[in-house]
Amino acid sequence: MSPKALDYESLNENVKKVQYAVRGELYLRASELQKEGKKIIFTNVGNPHALGQRPLTFPRQVVALCQAPFLLDDPNVGLLFPADAIAKAKHYLSLTTGGLGAYSDSRGLPGIRNEVAEFIERRDGYPSDPELIFLTDGASKGVMQILNTIIRGEGDGVLVPVPQYPLYSAAISLFGGSLVPYFLEETANWGLDVNDLRRSVAEARFKGITVRAMVIINPGNPTGQCLSEANLREILKYCYQENLVLLGDEVYQQNIYQDERPFISAKKVLREMGPPISRELQLVSFHTVSKGYWGECGQRGGYFEMTNIPPKTVDEIYKVASVSLSPNVPAQIFMGLMVNPPKPGDISYEQFVRESKGIIASLRRRARIMTDGFNSCRNVVCNFTEGAMYSFPQIRLPPRAIEAAKRAGKVPDVFYCLKLLEATGISTVPGSGFGQKEGVFHLRTTILPAEEEMPAIMDSFKKFNDEFMEQYEDHRGYSRI
Repeated sequence: MSPKALDYESLNENVKKVQYAVRGELYLRASELQKEGKKIIFTNVGNPHALGQRPLTFPRQVVALCQAPFLLDDPNVGLLFPADAIAKAKHYLSLTTGGLGAYSDSRGLPGIRNEVAEFIERRDGYPSDPELIFLTDGASKGVMQILNTIIRGEGDGVLVPVPQYPLYSAAISLFGGSLVPYFLEETANWGLDVNDLRRSVAEARFKGITVRAMVIINPGNPTGQCLSEANLREILKYCYQENLVLLGDEVYQQNIYQDERPFISAKKVLREMGPPISRELQLVSFHTVSKGYWGECGQRGGYFEMTNIPPKTVDEIYKVASVSLSPNVPAQIFMGLMVNPPKPGDISYEQFVRESKGIIASLRRRARIMTDGFNSCRNVVCNFTEGAMYSFPQIRLPPRAIEAAKRAGKVPDVFYCLKLLEATGISTVPGSGFGQKEGVFHLRTTILPAEEEMPAIMDSFKKFNDEFMEQYEDHRGYSRI
C-alpha cells in the first residue's frame, strides 16, 4: 500500500526541515524530568509571567471588564475598578462590532491601529499611517506573514544575524527559502560589521541565491546588544545599495539595561536620513505585547508597520491576512493599552509607573547579577546584556568534553546543557540552536528568574560548571584563551 498523505515519509519536506531549538531536545527532556518530580527552572524561553513576573494591574483590569461587559452595568463596579479603567474598557468596547467575541477587520480594529500609529509618531517624531499597520497574533505571526510574502523559492535568500532567534531559520525553511547568515562579532560586544554583510551576500550570489531581505534584531536575541544610530545608518545604507527590504525585529525596545545606547527605531533613523533613501527603502518593523515590562506572552498581541511598500503589495498582504479572518481581539486591546497607557493625572498612572519601572529596574539588576555570575565561572565568558531578556555566555569546552559529546552522539553544547539540566534543573538552550562560529560554544538563558532566586541559581550553575571543567579539563595546559 502506498503511503497515506500524513504518513511521515510523504510529508512536505519543508516541514521536516524546520528546527526550533527553544522548544527542542533540552525542553523536552526538562519536561520529562518535571513529570518525574524534579524542580525545573525554565530559562529556555522569554516567558516572563511563567517565571514569576506579575501582570501590570491596569491593563488586566481593562481587559477583564471588556471580557465581562455586564460588570460595567453593575452599580458596584466602581468599588472594584478605578474610574479610568472603566472608561478605557468602554472606549475599547466601542471600537468593536459586538465585543471581544466578534471578528475584527483582518488588519485589526481601526481605532487601535490609529493608537499604534500615534504611538509610533510620538516615539519617532515622524508620521505613521494606520493603513500600513497590521495587528497580528504576536510578532511571530507578522514575521512569518512577511517572510512568506518575500520568499518565492529556494533561490531566494534572507540575511539573518548569527546567532539568531530560530523563528527566522524555521520560517525560512518552512517557506522553502535560503537563510544567508551574517555573523555578529562577539569580541566587539556582538557588533555588526558591514564588510561581513558584503562577504555573506557575495558568497550567496556565487551559489546562485538572490538575496532579497535582511533581518535585524534590536535589541538582540539571543545576544542582548543594542544597535547604535551609526550602526543603523550603515545597515540602512547597505540595504538601499543592495535593494534589500529590511525587517526590523524591535520587540525588546522596552528592555534596555544601560544608558549609553538607548533604543532607536530603524524607521526613525531612516526618516532622518532624508530622500531618496527615506522614500525608497522598504522597511517592515515588528513589535509585541509579549516582552518589555508587559510580558504578556500568552495574550499573543503584536503589530507590523510597513514603510515604502507599494499599495498593490499591501493589498496582497491584506488578502492573505483575510484568510485567517481576524487577529484575536483581546490581544488587540492589550496592544492598544501598551501604546496608549495611563497618562499623568489619571487615577491609575502612579501605580502603572511604579509597577513598570520596578520591573525594568529589577531586570537591569538581574542582567548584572547573571553577567557577573557567568564571568566568575571557569572557562565561561559573557558580554553584558545591554537589552532584551537573555544572557549568551561562551562556554569554552575542553577537548575531552568535546570528545565525550561525540561519543554520546551529541553536539558539544547540547551535551553540556543536558548535563547542566540533569545536575541543577536549569533548562537552557544550546548555542548551536541559534547558530555560532565553528568550534565555539554557547548557551542561552533568560534573565527572568525572580531576582531573589538569582544568586542561588548562579551559585548552582557555578558549582556545576566548575565541577564539569574539573572533570574534563586536561590539566597539562588548557586555558581560557
